[in-house]
Formats: sequence, C-alpha cells, structure tokens
Amino acid sequence: MKKTMISLKEKLGFMTFSTSSNIVFNFKNIYYLIFLTNVLKVPVLTAGTILTLGTIWDAVNDPLIGIFSANHTFRNGEKVRPYALWCAVPWAVTIVLMFSDFKTGQTLTVILCLVIYFIFEALYTFLAMPYNSMGSLASNIDSDRKSINAFRSLGGCLGSGIGSVAVTPLVKLFGGLQGEGAIIGSGDAPALLKTAILMGVICIIGCLTHYFTTKERVKQSSDDESRISLFQAYRMLFKCRSWVLNMFYIICYGIITVLIMNNINYYAAYIMGSSAKATPILAVYLVVAILTSIFTPMVDSRIGRKNTMILGAVLQLVGKIPFIINPYSVASIYINALSVGLGSTITFVMFNTNRNNIADIVEWKNGRRIDSMVAAGDNLASKLAEAGAVQLMAFALSRAGFDEALKMNQTSATLQTICALLGWAPLIVSIIMLIVLIRMDIQKEMEECRPVTE
Repeated sequence: MKKTMISLKEKLGFMTFSTSSNIVFNFKNIYYLIFLTNVLKVPVLTAGTILTLGTIWDAVNDPLIGIFSANHTFRNGEKVRPYALWCAVPWAVTIVLMFSDFKTGQTLTVILCLVIYFIFEALYTFLAMPYNSMGSLASNIDSDRKSINAFRSLGGCLGSGIGSVAVTPLVKLFGGLQGEGAIIGSGDAPALLKTAILMGVICIIGCLTHYFTTKERVKQSSDDESRISLFQAYRMLFKCRSWVLNMFYIICYGIITVLIMNNINYYAAYIMGSSAKATPILAVYLVVAILTSIFTPMVDSRIGRKNTMILGAVLQLVGKIPFIINPYSVASIYINALSVGLGSTITFVMFNTNRNNIADIVEWKNGRRIDSMVAAGDNLASKLAEAGAVQLMAFALSRAGFDEALKMNQTSATLQTICALLGWAPLIVSIIMLIVLIRMDIQKEMEECRPVTE
C-alpha cells in the first residue's frame, strides 16, 4: 500500500479509546481485590484465586479469539476495529456487575464473582484486539505508529487518573468512605457501584469515539486468504525472535505494574493510615506518566529503540532503592511512584511500537498478516503477568497473616510483605527485564527481513 499519514483527529481517537479502556482496567486493578476482601469479606487467598483463575481463563481464550479474528473479516473489509463497537456495552456492564454486592452467602458470592470475572476477561480479549492491533493497521509509517503509541500512552495515563486518582473523591461524592479511618469497607458498596456505573458510561463513549474516528488501512500484501490454524499461527510467531523477547518484556512490565497498582491501596490504608492517601501518590505517577508519554518518541528518535527500552528498565530499578532502604518513608514511596511513572510509561510505548514492527516482520517472513494473533499473544503475556503477580500478592499476604476484617493494626509481617511487594519484588523483575532487553534487537531483525521493495 502507499504511504498514508493519519490525522490528529484519528490519533485523538486512539487516545480516547486508551483512556476509556484504562479507566476500567486500572479501576479494576486497584480496587477489585480490596472490594472482594473488605466489602464482600472474601478471604484474601480466595479473592486472589478468583482473579488468578479469571486470568488463566483469559490466557486460554486469547489464542482462540485471536485465531478467530485472523480468519474472520467484517463486511466492511476490516479485521479488528469493529470489535470496539460490538463489545463496548457488554464490557461496561461487566464492570458494574463486578462491583455489585448481591448480598448472597459466601459460597454463592465467590461463584458469582468468578463467573462475572470470566465474562469480563473474555470481552476484554475482544477489545484488546483493536486496542493492540490498530497501531500497525492504521498506518505503515513508523513515525505515525510511534505517535499513535504516544497518544495511546497519554490516554492510558488519563484513564489511570480517572480510574485511580479521581476514584476516592468520586466514592466520597457518592456517599462512601465516611466511616472511621476512611478505609474501604462494606458500607462503601453503594458508592463503589455508582462509581463503576459512571466509569462504564465513560468506557462506552471512548470505545464508540475510537470506532468512528479510526480506520484500518494496512492490508496484507499477498492475496492468500486461506484459513490459518492455531498451530500455523504460533509457528509463524515463534520464528520471530523479537516476538518471543517482547513477550517476556511485556510480562516484566505487567508484573511491576500490577504489584504497584494492587498494593498501593493496602500501603496507604495500613501503613499510612487511610485509603485516601493513595490518591496523591497515584497523582504523582499520573503526572509523570503523562509528561513521559509526550517525550518518549523524541527520546526513541534521539538514542534509538534499544537504548530507550533499557533506560525505562533502569529508571524503574533505581527508583526502588530508596524505598527498599526505608519503606516507611513518605519520600521513598513518592520516589517509587515517580520512577514507575517514568519507567513503565517508556516501557508501554516501546513494547507497543515493537508490536507494530513485529506484525510487519511476521508478514515479511510468511506472507501473511496476523495482527490479531500478535496482539493476542501480547495480551496473553500481560495476563500471565497479572495472574502471577496477583497470586503472589494474595499468597504472600495470606501467609503473613493479613486479616480483611481489621480496619487497622495488621500484623508486622503483613506490613513488611506489603513493602516487599512494592520494593524487592519489582526490583528483581526490573533486573530480569534488563537481561531480556540486552538480548533484544528488533531493528536488526527488521533490517534482515525487510523486502527489497520496502
């Protein structure tokens, strides 16, 4: 296809979709586990298992939905964009149901939570395909793709702000967090439900905006439209070294992000004394992430893809050191948030840019575009990271003696565990990320595979 630059309006459409989806994702990430334990009174290990089983289910449905999309074409000739239209309302409904207290017995509550979470994850897979694939399908110009991912990252930061920083004022506005200690409890169920409804509406608006402002332009160069089996698709992917390493890169990113987002409320509630104190910490993360989203493409152009990725990993690693030295210092938790805002935002922009190039590499090697399978694989990596991180967190807190019935005064072992999950655990993962990046050179693989006519 000929080179086609996309407009600012379309980039804003990507940003809006990223904002809305991150509202749901971050709101769920930060508040669902504590909703299960502190509102529904589900034991922390059982609550963690619900999230882990749901994520394992998502890992199972990722390749199935991905290969379905690879072999399916909508009437308008597009492969993935229409999912943003068809799945928006159902996904918004599931986030409302996830934060609903059905006032049933504990066994039935656990079953309902698990079923709803399974549906949520399946719908998220369908929406993740346009979210992750459209960057490479909207344009074949690398600068456009970097710009799209920068706008997506900016939108993700705004979504994180709505889903995390603004949620405490919203819960209070709807009548929640009025009790002693301002720690989330069973009395906050109606307020959390109203907050979830509002966020679901915003999600629908974002998805529809994305659908009506963007377009798939990049088409497969060959005329081969024969069906591809799941085995054939994965054989194509595993032949791409950059795809394999990018999977590990995404897993590291996901573990670090999930540990921070899921633990910050526990840290604020039980170490700082109030859930509301998580808000300014997340605000620091948000502001830094927004600024980093704007400058990352320029850094990439100046120092190169590999060096930019390494920079992001180093920033995350270094920011953990003050927190590990003194985890009860207010300054150290803010430095921790600042470093994650810098490093994780760079990582997000980079692995999405990698994904776009990987879709091209797979086509150059095999003659077929399987963007939905590239996206499904990356979504699988992020979900494996989420499952592992949540289960690690739930197991560690349970073993330390966490008591969801306590407003304050958790055991010293519990407090130390919360700090370790915010410090030592992401530090180790950052080191692993650095090792992966040292072995990764996507630009070299692109040059080796690029057709002469490109």
